[in-house]
Amino acid sequence: MTDASKSTVNLPDGRTMDVPPGTTGERIAEEQGLSDDVLAVRLDGKVLDLTAPVPAGADAGFVEAGSPEGLDILRHSASHVMAEAVLSMFPEGKTAIGPATKEGFYYDFDLPRPLTEEDLAEVEKRMTASIRAKKPFRRREVPAGEARDLFRDQPYKRELLEGIEGEGETVSLYTHGTFTDLCRGPHVPHTGWLKPDAVRLLSVAGAYWRGDERRPMLQRIYGTAFHDAEGLEAFLERREEIARRDHRRLGKELDIYSIDPDFGPGLVLWHPAGSTVRRVIEDFWVREHRKRGYEIVYTPHLASEEIFKKSGHLEAYSDMMYAPMEIEGRPYRAKPMNCPGHLKIFQSGQRSYRDLPKRYAELGTVYRYERSGVLHGMLRVRGFTQDDAHVFCRPDQLKAEVHGVLDLASFMMDTFGFEYVAYLATRPATSIGSDEEWAFSTECLREALEEREQTFEMDEGGGVFYAPKIDFKIYDALGREWQGPTCQVDLNLPTRFGIEYISSEGVAEKAIMVHRTVLGSMERFVGGLLEHYGGAFPVWLAPVQVSIVPVSDAFRAYAQEVRDHLAAKGLRVEVDDRKEKVGYKIRDGEIRKIPYLLVVGKREVEKKTVSVRRRGSGDEGPMELASFAERVANEDEARVLGP
Repeated sequence: MTDASKSTVNLPDGRTMDVPPGTTGERIAEEQGLSDDVLAVRLDGKVLDLTAPVPAGADAGFVEAGSPEGLDILRHSASHVMAEAVLSMFPEGKTAIGPATKEGFYYDFDLPRPLTEEDLAEVEKRMTASIRAKKPFRRREVPAGEARDLFRDQPYKRELLEGIEGEGETVSLYTHGTFTDLCRGPHVPHTGWLKPDAVRLLSVAGAYWRGDERRPMLQRIYGTAFHDAEGLEAFLERREEIARRDHRRLGKELDIYSIDPDFGPGLVLWHPAGSTVRRVIEDFWVREHRKRGYEIVYTPHLASEEIFKKSGHLEAYSDMMYAPMEIEGRPYRAKPMNCPGHLKIFQSGQRSYRDLPKRYAELGTVYRYERSGVLHGMLRVRGFTQDDAHVFCRPDQLKAEVHGVLDLASFMMDTFGFEYVAYLATRPATSIGSDEEWAFSTECLREALEEREQTFEMDEGGGVFYAPKIDFKIYDALGREWQGPTCQVDLNLPTRFGIEYISSEGVAEKAIMVHRTVLGSMERFVGGLLEHYGGAFPVWLAPVQVSIVPVSDAFRAYAQEVRDHLAAKGLRVEVDDRKEKVGYKIRDGEIRKIPYLLVVGKREVEKKTVSVRRRGSGDEGPMELASFAERVANEDEARVLGP
């Protein structure tokens, strides 16, 4: 039975203490000397302001200032301080929302003019003044009607309050200084918890209200805040490294690809260097799939609308599909998926249980309408080539096929140098298929992961409506998470298309269909590789593996001889015989991130050697041509990840 005469509070050092019910977290922190260490209380798992009273029998504790949860509170408070500063500059401005994010915070504003870099500097200056004033954050709850009246000149706040009806409905407001905001909280006790040298405004961008391009375009100010200056400095250094690795910048510098507005936004033009990287990856992909019993297929870029009605794609994804075009009186669509074509290939003949499994793989180009506001270099496009495959099998073969998919996915990720984590995503709230089908499919996925001793996390309810799935999240050189391979057991399309095989008893049985991808789209994957490697592709992927630099025209013939010798080994090699100085050519080769630069002159001709410069380590001195050729050919064949 709960003792109503006291409340027990867990302290950060592991101790517990009893306090009278109703004692505020703020008072407890003061009495225990924790005022500089904690910034919120946790009551029965809910985080509240320090001013919240601790009720009898509550599971009470504190949120420490240095914790990730504390950082979210700090950043949310920083967004309010920023909004206060902006409105002090533009009293007629309208505010929208201002949440904390994974890397900082933002706030959306409707302002009389576009913001400039000078404006951001002034906003920061005013934020610093507010921080130094140590203005307390004060919470109060008011009836929704009173809040609507309070925000009568703030249309975005009023819209947020729409739908809150009834006399008993209340909302919470937070005020610091002259700024009041509609907010659930919690917040730091006062603005002084922020440190001027640990807060930075980063940029301004456009953002549609509520993400709807039919709604007003607002100005979004991004910023970040940390507990101390060291945290901010580390963040800014990482941000600079991310900018250096941005695939859009590297794609232009290394002449990998372009997107031309005349040709169409979101449509990638692969330049020779990018095409070489893509071809190497695709050739590797095809070889590995053939080794594992996949048959390579091709399906058209265009198909009758009827096939997408049958598959359900037209109903579920019509807003992502391009408008139909009429051909001989029938509507056709650019395909958004490769699945229907593979289903029809399977159905092109009668299949026996002896024919299964059937594994079809295709590097198939698909087209999906992405709004211009979300297009992003190679990472978010409108036309892309999907590394796609579908497996048709019997129920007794499913687990073995999942094993095969996981083996190939792991091999691919290891080969490209990615770390990864697997997630088992289970049945969502809205789904199709019987309980028995979901249970069987999910258990096959789980058992395959466990039998491989593959570490995985559960994503309860994270499956798609037609299938449980295994997703791989991959991590690049900067520790950023990317969507990786996926393996889905489809409970929908085999029924829609009547996908069957003849069993050993001569009876037609429904086949199981597995969707899987191990790379994703070629556009996104190559864009991700650019950022992962910072443009410095390993030897086996580099567009040019070796560049030969003759000291003068007198040694061009030997440079060509070296080129022919290396090319005979299957290497991608060029001779840089431009009318430029050797130093310039070497610097240019380094900018292009070519793995090996070979300088040849009189000494090299006489001794049949090459002077080797290796990316990342510089001058390695002379080396016999045959030995060098063998070395690079071995690195290429073994798919070595350096230099």
